[in-house]
Amino acid sequence: MEKLEVIYEDNHIIVVKKQPNIPSQQDKTNDLDMLTLVKQYLKKTYHKPGEVYLGLVHRLDRPVGGVMVFAKTSKAASRLSEQVRNKVFKKTYLTIIDGNMIPEKGALEDYLVKNEKSNLSKVVKKETKNAKLAKLDYETIKYDKDLQLSVLKINLHTGRHHQIRVQLSSRGHSIYADQKYGVRGRGKQICLWAYSLTIQHPITKEEMTFKALPEKIGSWKILENI
Repeated sequence: MEKLEVIYEDNHIIVVKKQPNIPSQQDKTNDLDMLTLVKQYLKKTYHKPGEVYLGLVHRLDRPVGGVMVFAKTSKAASRLSEQVRNKVFKKTYLTIIDGNMIPEKGALEDYLVKNEKSNLSKVVKKETKNAKLAKLDYETIKYDKDLQLSVLKINLHTGRHHQIRVQLSSRGHSIYADQKYGVRGRGKQICLWAYSLTIQHPITKEEMTFKALPEKIGSWKILENI
């Protein structure tokens, strides 16, 4: 069994660090996914017989790593899902982008449409059929002049398909090593990471924030000295 990195756990929720390239849930590849991995961990750790209940309340794209929360009871799953719908969940990402983002701090607002056949999204006019509003704000943490790359911290306000990737690439600042929307870093690991997740505990109602940084290897070495 692949080792699972648990950030926090109680009787109602379990928060883990998802490694890049693991699906959030089973997909057509049948590769080991996070839902299965966490279930295996619970079964083994608590010697549970039979099927283990685990609620998937949000997802990360397969190539993206970072913080994920799962529900250990159906009540917790229902309440966390409601928080996702009501935008109580607060998600912050780290990403490395091509070039220098001007201004250094700001907000991006677009309308996006997803193409189901190609599994790609694009920026469109507001009146376009099926267009959905996409909002985020960003802050530049570091700009490396030699590499011509910037590290951004992004707060996501809507959860559209490939939202961060599309909004940044549409402005000429694609995410480094984005194989679908990018221009640089072909064949490398996409530099997008779910760094922080804030939720309201489904039972105690306490606001809780969980964080996990990517390992400072490969392209993420740029995080050194920050």
